[in-house]
Amino acid sequence: MDAIQAIMTRRSVRQFTDEPVTDEQLDRVLRAAMAAPSASNGQSWRFVVVRERERLERLARATVFAAPMGRAPVGIVVCADRLTLKYPGFWVIDCSAAIENLLLAAHAEGLGGVWIGVHPIAPFRAAVRRTIEAPRTVVPHSMIALGHPAAVPPPVDRYDAGFVHAEKW
Repeated sequence: MDAIQAIMTRRSVRQFTDEPVTDEQLDRVLRAAMAAPSASNGQSWRFVVVRERERLERLARATVFAAPMGRAPVGIVVCADRLTLKYPGFWVIDCSAAIENLLLAAHAEGLGGVWIGVHPIAPFRAAVRRTIEAPRTVVPHSMIALGHPAAVPPPVDRYDAGFVHAEKW
């Protein structure tokens, strides 16, 4: 699958089969995530991989949007550690770029996933931090429910020329 095809056909997947995600697949998607650009190459992202069923179910209850975590064979919590930030305000952008790479790589691997926002909602961050037993310096950014899709949603062309401005607004 080429890059444009991956971008144009990737969709959010919220239902998964029981087929496990292999360690090799997980390694490839995490490597792709860490290949993302980051401010001054600060690589502020940190990843917590969760396979333990009880912990996935707790993550599914951590936010009002997180139900797919309880149905996925793997959850990935994307965080930043405030003690390691080169440019403190940019960690949100860095983590977002890593997540998009991760989702595209998962799609190329035949996996599906859904991006579940955590930051900037303080109660969501606190619930996720407690569930993954992270120190207070760690800020959960998002969660990814990951697995083999039970069904693959069809591609949707979302291009809207009205969102594009030339030279000025």
